[in-house]
Amino acid sequence: MEERKFDPTHNVNFVKPRSFCEKFKSSLKETFFPDDPFSGFSSEPPKKRLIKGVQYFVPIFEWLPKYSFSLFRYDFLAGITIASLAIPQGISYANLAKVPPVVGLYSSFVPPLIYAVFGSSQNLAVGTVAACSLLIANTIGETVSPTDNPSLYLSLVFTATFICGIIETALGVLRLGILVDFLSHSTITGFMGGTAIIIILQQLKGFLGLKHFTSKTDVVSVLKTLFSHKNEWRWESAVVGIIFLAFLQFTRYVKTKRPKLFWISAMAPLVTVITGGLFAYLAHAEKFGIDIVGHLNKGINPSSINQLNFDPKYIAAPIKAGILTAVLALAEGIAIGRSFAIMKNQQTDGNKEMVAFGLMNIVGSFTSCYLTTGPFSKTAVNFNAGCRTQMSNVVMSLIMMLTLLFLAPLFSYTPMVALSAIIMSAMFGLIEYDKAIHLFKVDKFDFCICMVAFFGVTFISMDIGLGLSIGLGIIRALLFTARPASCKLGNLPNTNLYRDIEHYPDAQGTAGILIIQLGSPILYSNSTYVRERVLRWIRDEESNTDYQGDTVEHLILELGGVTAIDMTGIEALYELKRLLGPKDIKMLLVNPRIEVMEKLITSKFIDVVGKEYVFLSIDDAVESCRFRLGGPSKLNGQDHA
Repeated sequence: MEERKFDPTHNVNFVKPRSFCEKFKSSLKETFFPDDPFSGFSSEPPKKRLIKGVQYFVPIFEWLPKYSFSLFRYDFLAGITIASLAIPQGISYANLAKVPPVVGLYSSFVPPLIYAVFGSSQNLAVGTVAACSLLIANTIGETVSPTDNPSLYLSLVFTATFICGIIETALGVLRLGILVDFLSHSTITGFMGGTAIIIILQQLKGFLGLKHFTSKTDVVSVLKTLFSHKNEWRWESAVVGIIFLAFLQFTRYVKTKRPKLFWISAMAPLVTVITGGLFAYLAHAEKFGIDIVGHLNKGINPSSINQLNFDPKYIAAPIKAGILTAVLALAEGIAIGRSFAIMKNQQTDGNKEMVAFGLMNIVGSFTSCYLTTGPFSKTAVNFNAGCRTQMSNVVMSLIMMLTLLFLAPLFSYTPMVALSAIIMSAMFGLIEYDKAIHLFKVDKFDFCICMVAFFGVTFISMDIGLGLSIGLGIIRALLFTARPASCKLGNLPNTNLYRDIEHYPDAQGTAGILIIQLGSPILYSNSTYVRERVLRWIRDEESNTDYQGDTVEHLILELGGVTAIDMTGIEALYELKRLLGPKDIKMLLVNPRIEVMEKLITSKFIDVVGKEYVFLSIDDAVESCRFRLGGPSKLNGQDHA
């Protein structure tokens, strides 16, 4: 009598393993070029390929030829609006970074022009940000005092900006944006919230008119200094500050209730600066202990190339500040740019953005600017004002140039308390407690990562808080790798679908057959766990009274979710196969991916298992098991006993 053979619906493709060069090229392309930016270039004529290449690397050549006056009307209005916000923010954040206020204005002139040429986001507005400003002040201030040696401090700030630009450009050119992904949403939420708290507390110096204040940023040091100098508190300054802060918060409330009136909130900081300046000038505010900004140089950016300082005695501080601010500025700027692009069904290229940020900081460090990126507040105003292209940054830059040439001295009477109120009002929006509550409800581990960043920043320091949160995130990723998910699958009644029996209680198992789905790479870090977990599934199955003590005769491993396997993982499968031998349990493999299949073929594991035990679908594998067990099976659409 002729032996029957099981005939599956489809045959498995035991593909010939690719060469090392082919696999390396594919892996490299997927890692660094997932967007495949050069697809379609090879089919174009040489001239067109050159034009497309230039447009890809310098985006202004892509959108400027299509530019029209109808677009300029929107960009012009948006540029004026964000310029009105850039002036007070530039002065305020420069004060936060402990650099001359005019440097903040310089930083809104040159960098936006560079971004307009190389940036890919149509909505992003360039400027200084509070978190990076404070991070620079905190990091470099540990080495050089901004009050005792202001010229050296300023040169180190320019050096840190240059180093930051080099790092950002290198990451973009090498397409290493994946490194920025280690700053998770939870980390950024906690870091920004903690930074907002310490910035608000630090602004109490200007709010209360204090002369002495700590250079440390943790909450304990700030509060200790604050209450140890009660004799310096000036009620006049506090009253003025409360009035300005109430006005700014009211305009934010109006924007929340009536989004179309966003321009009221956008103009409020400039109104505060102008009103405060008039008040300080007319009322001689300095006599009442209300400090003013002081003299502002008129004229556009002077060169600062000769101020870059690479003295080994001091270089550690700029390097540290450059690395930290580069990662933070990239994560914040790219995330913000993508968020607003999604609202318009547009896309931004993260690697282009990194190059644009890097170039504008390199050029900025040569032209008396300190670190710039894409701040949320200014980008939101730019978006709501109806910007259409990067031209809004050019308009803002030209307005800043006119301000520097003709109006800068007028801002010298701006009260410091007005700048403190502007910063405090902006920081209230960064304490996103609703997001923290959402994280707690959805994912407790993400909530812990957020809280570590928040409390680390507020009670220790910004860099340590950020580092602890990133470290916890990496530990979480390692735990996912070391303890990969697996589940037992059962058949949904009247279908050929197999699903997790915990998720679908109606799913039914088959006596003598155990189906396990593995959903993670099998690597050296988890191979032992995977092997032991599968053996535990077998023990649990054999002790399950639902099957009346039936022994497992076939183990089906669904490998569709296994994206990679290394030699240790293959050895674990070999050992599992050897352990199943004495129990007379057959191992079947289902749907291994090409990368996994190639390694299983090269390592001869497929030969050990047997090609007849490898299937495309779970349904085929189960039917094969039933056929071998002598039960009813469907062969070519017919039932066989």
